[in-house]
Amino acid sequence: MNFVGFQNYKRLLTDDVFLKALINTGEILLIQVPVMLLLATLIAVMVNSQLLKCKTFFRTSFFLPVLIDLVTYSLVFSLLFNENYGLINQGIKFLGAQPIGWGTNAIWAKLMVIIAITWRWTGYNSVIILSGLQIIPSELYEAASIDGASSAVIFFKITIPQLKPVLLFCMILSTIGTLKLFVEPYMLTRGGPNNGTLTVMYYLYDTAFGSFNFGLASAGAYIVTILIAILSYFQMRLSKGGEN
Repeated sequence: MNFVGFQNYKRLLTDDVFLKALINTGEILLIQVPVMLLLATLIAVMVNSQLLKCKTFFRTSFFLPVLIDLVTYSLVFSLLFNENYGLINQGIKFLGAQPIGWGTNAIWAKLMVIIAITWRWTGYNSVIILSGLQIIPSELYEAASIDGASSAVIFFKITIPQLKPVLLFCMILSTIGTLKLFVEPYMLTRGGPNNGTLTVMYYLYDTAFGSFNFGLASAGAYIVTILIAILSYFQMRLSKGGEN
């Protein structure tokens, strides 16, 4: 081994493929995390409703996807979104539209990855948010109802502010998880087409175990760690640490 100083970092930051992987990961993060947290919050509110029966059944149903093995569920999604015989494209053909090139168009391929990870993790986050909903004092809702507050006002003025610590926790976990995204792009698209779904972790995996350049991969891992720390810091600053 030869000590090369910061040469690996310089090489990474001038590598178009690595930068492309960073951009892809950032795009998935910016789209998938907010959509997933919104859906998870709506599901948690629905399950927490006094009008809903069989709450245990719904909690279990929404949580089940996270219990399925990563590779198994990725294989199922690869069959569903297959361009030639997948159920999704067959349904699109039945409606009279042209089938979508899930594996040949970078935008659609990225959307497929986003749909897959949203399906897997939305229920997981909804259960965490549900636990936050259940510790909000009922007196707050009773007082708001007596004052004549509408459901929308109660949701945005009481529920969301009270959920800030839980939402911050879910946001940080989801950010870290997205930056570590590997299995779905690997199983669904192999990073294609034309590196359109290549993520940072996929790039590091290929660098370490495809090219056996462990020094370069290690440098990339440190860069990802720094990015996670920076993003987590700004998320906490923007939400004031999750304070109510």
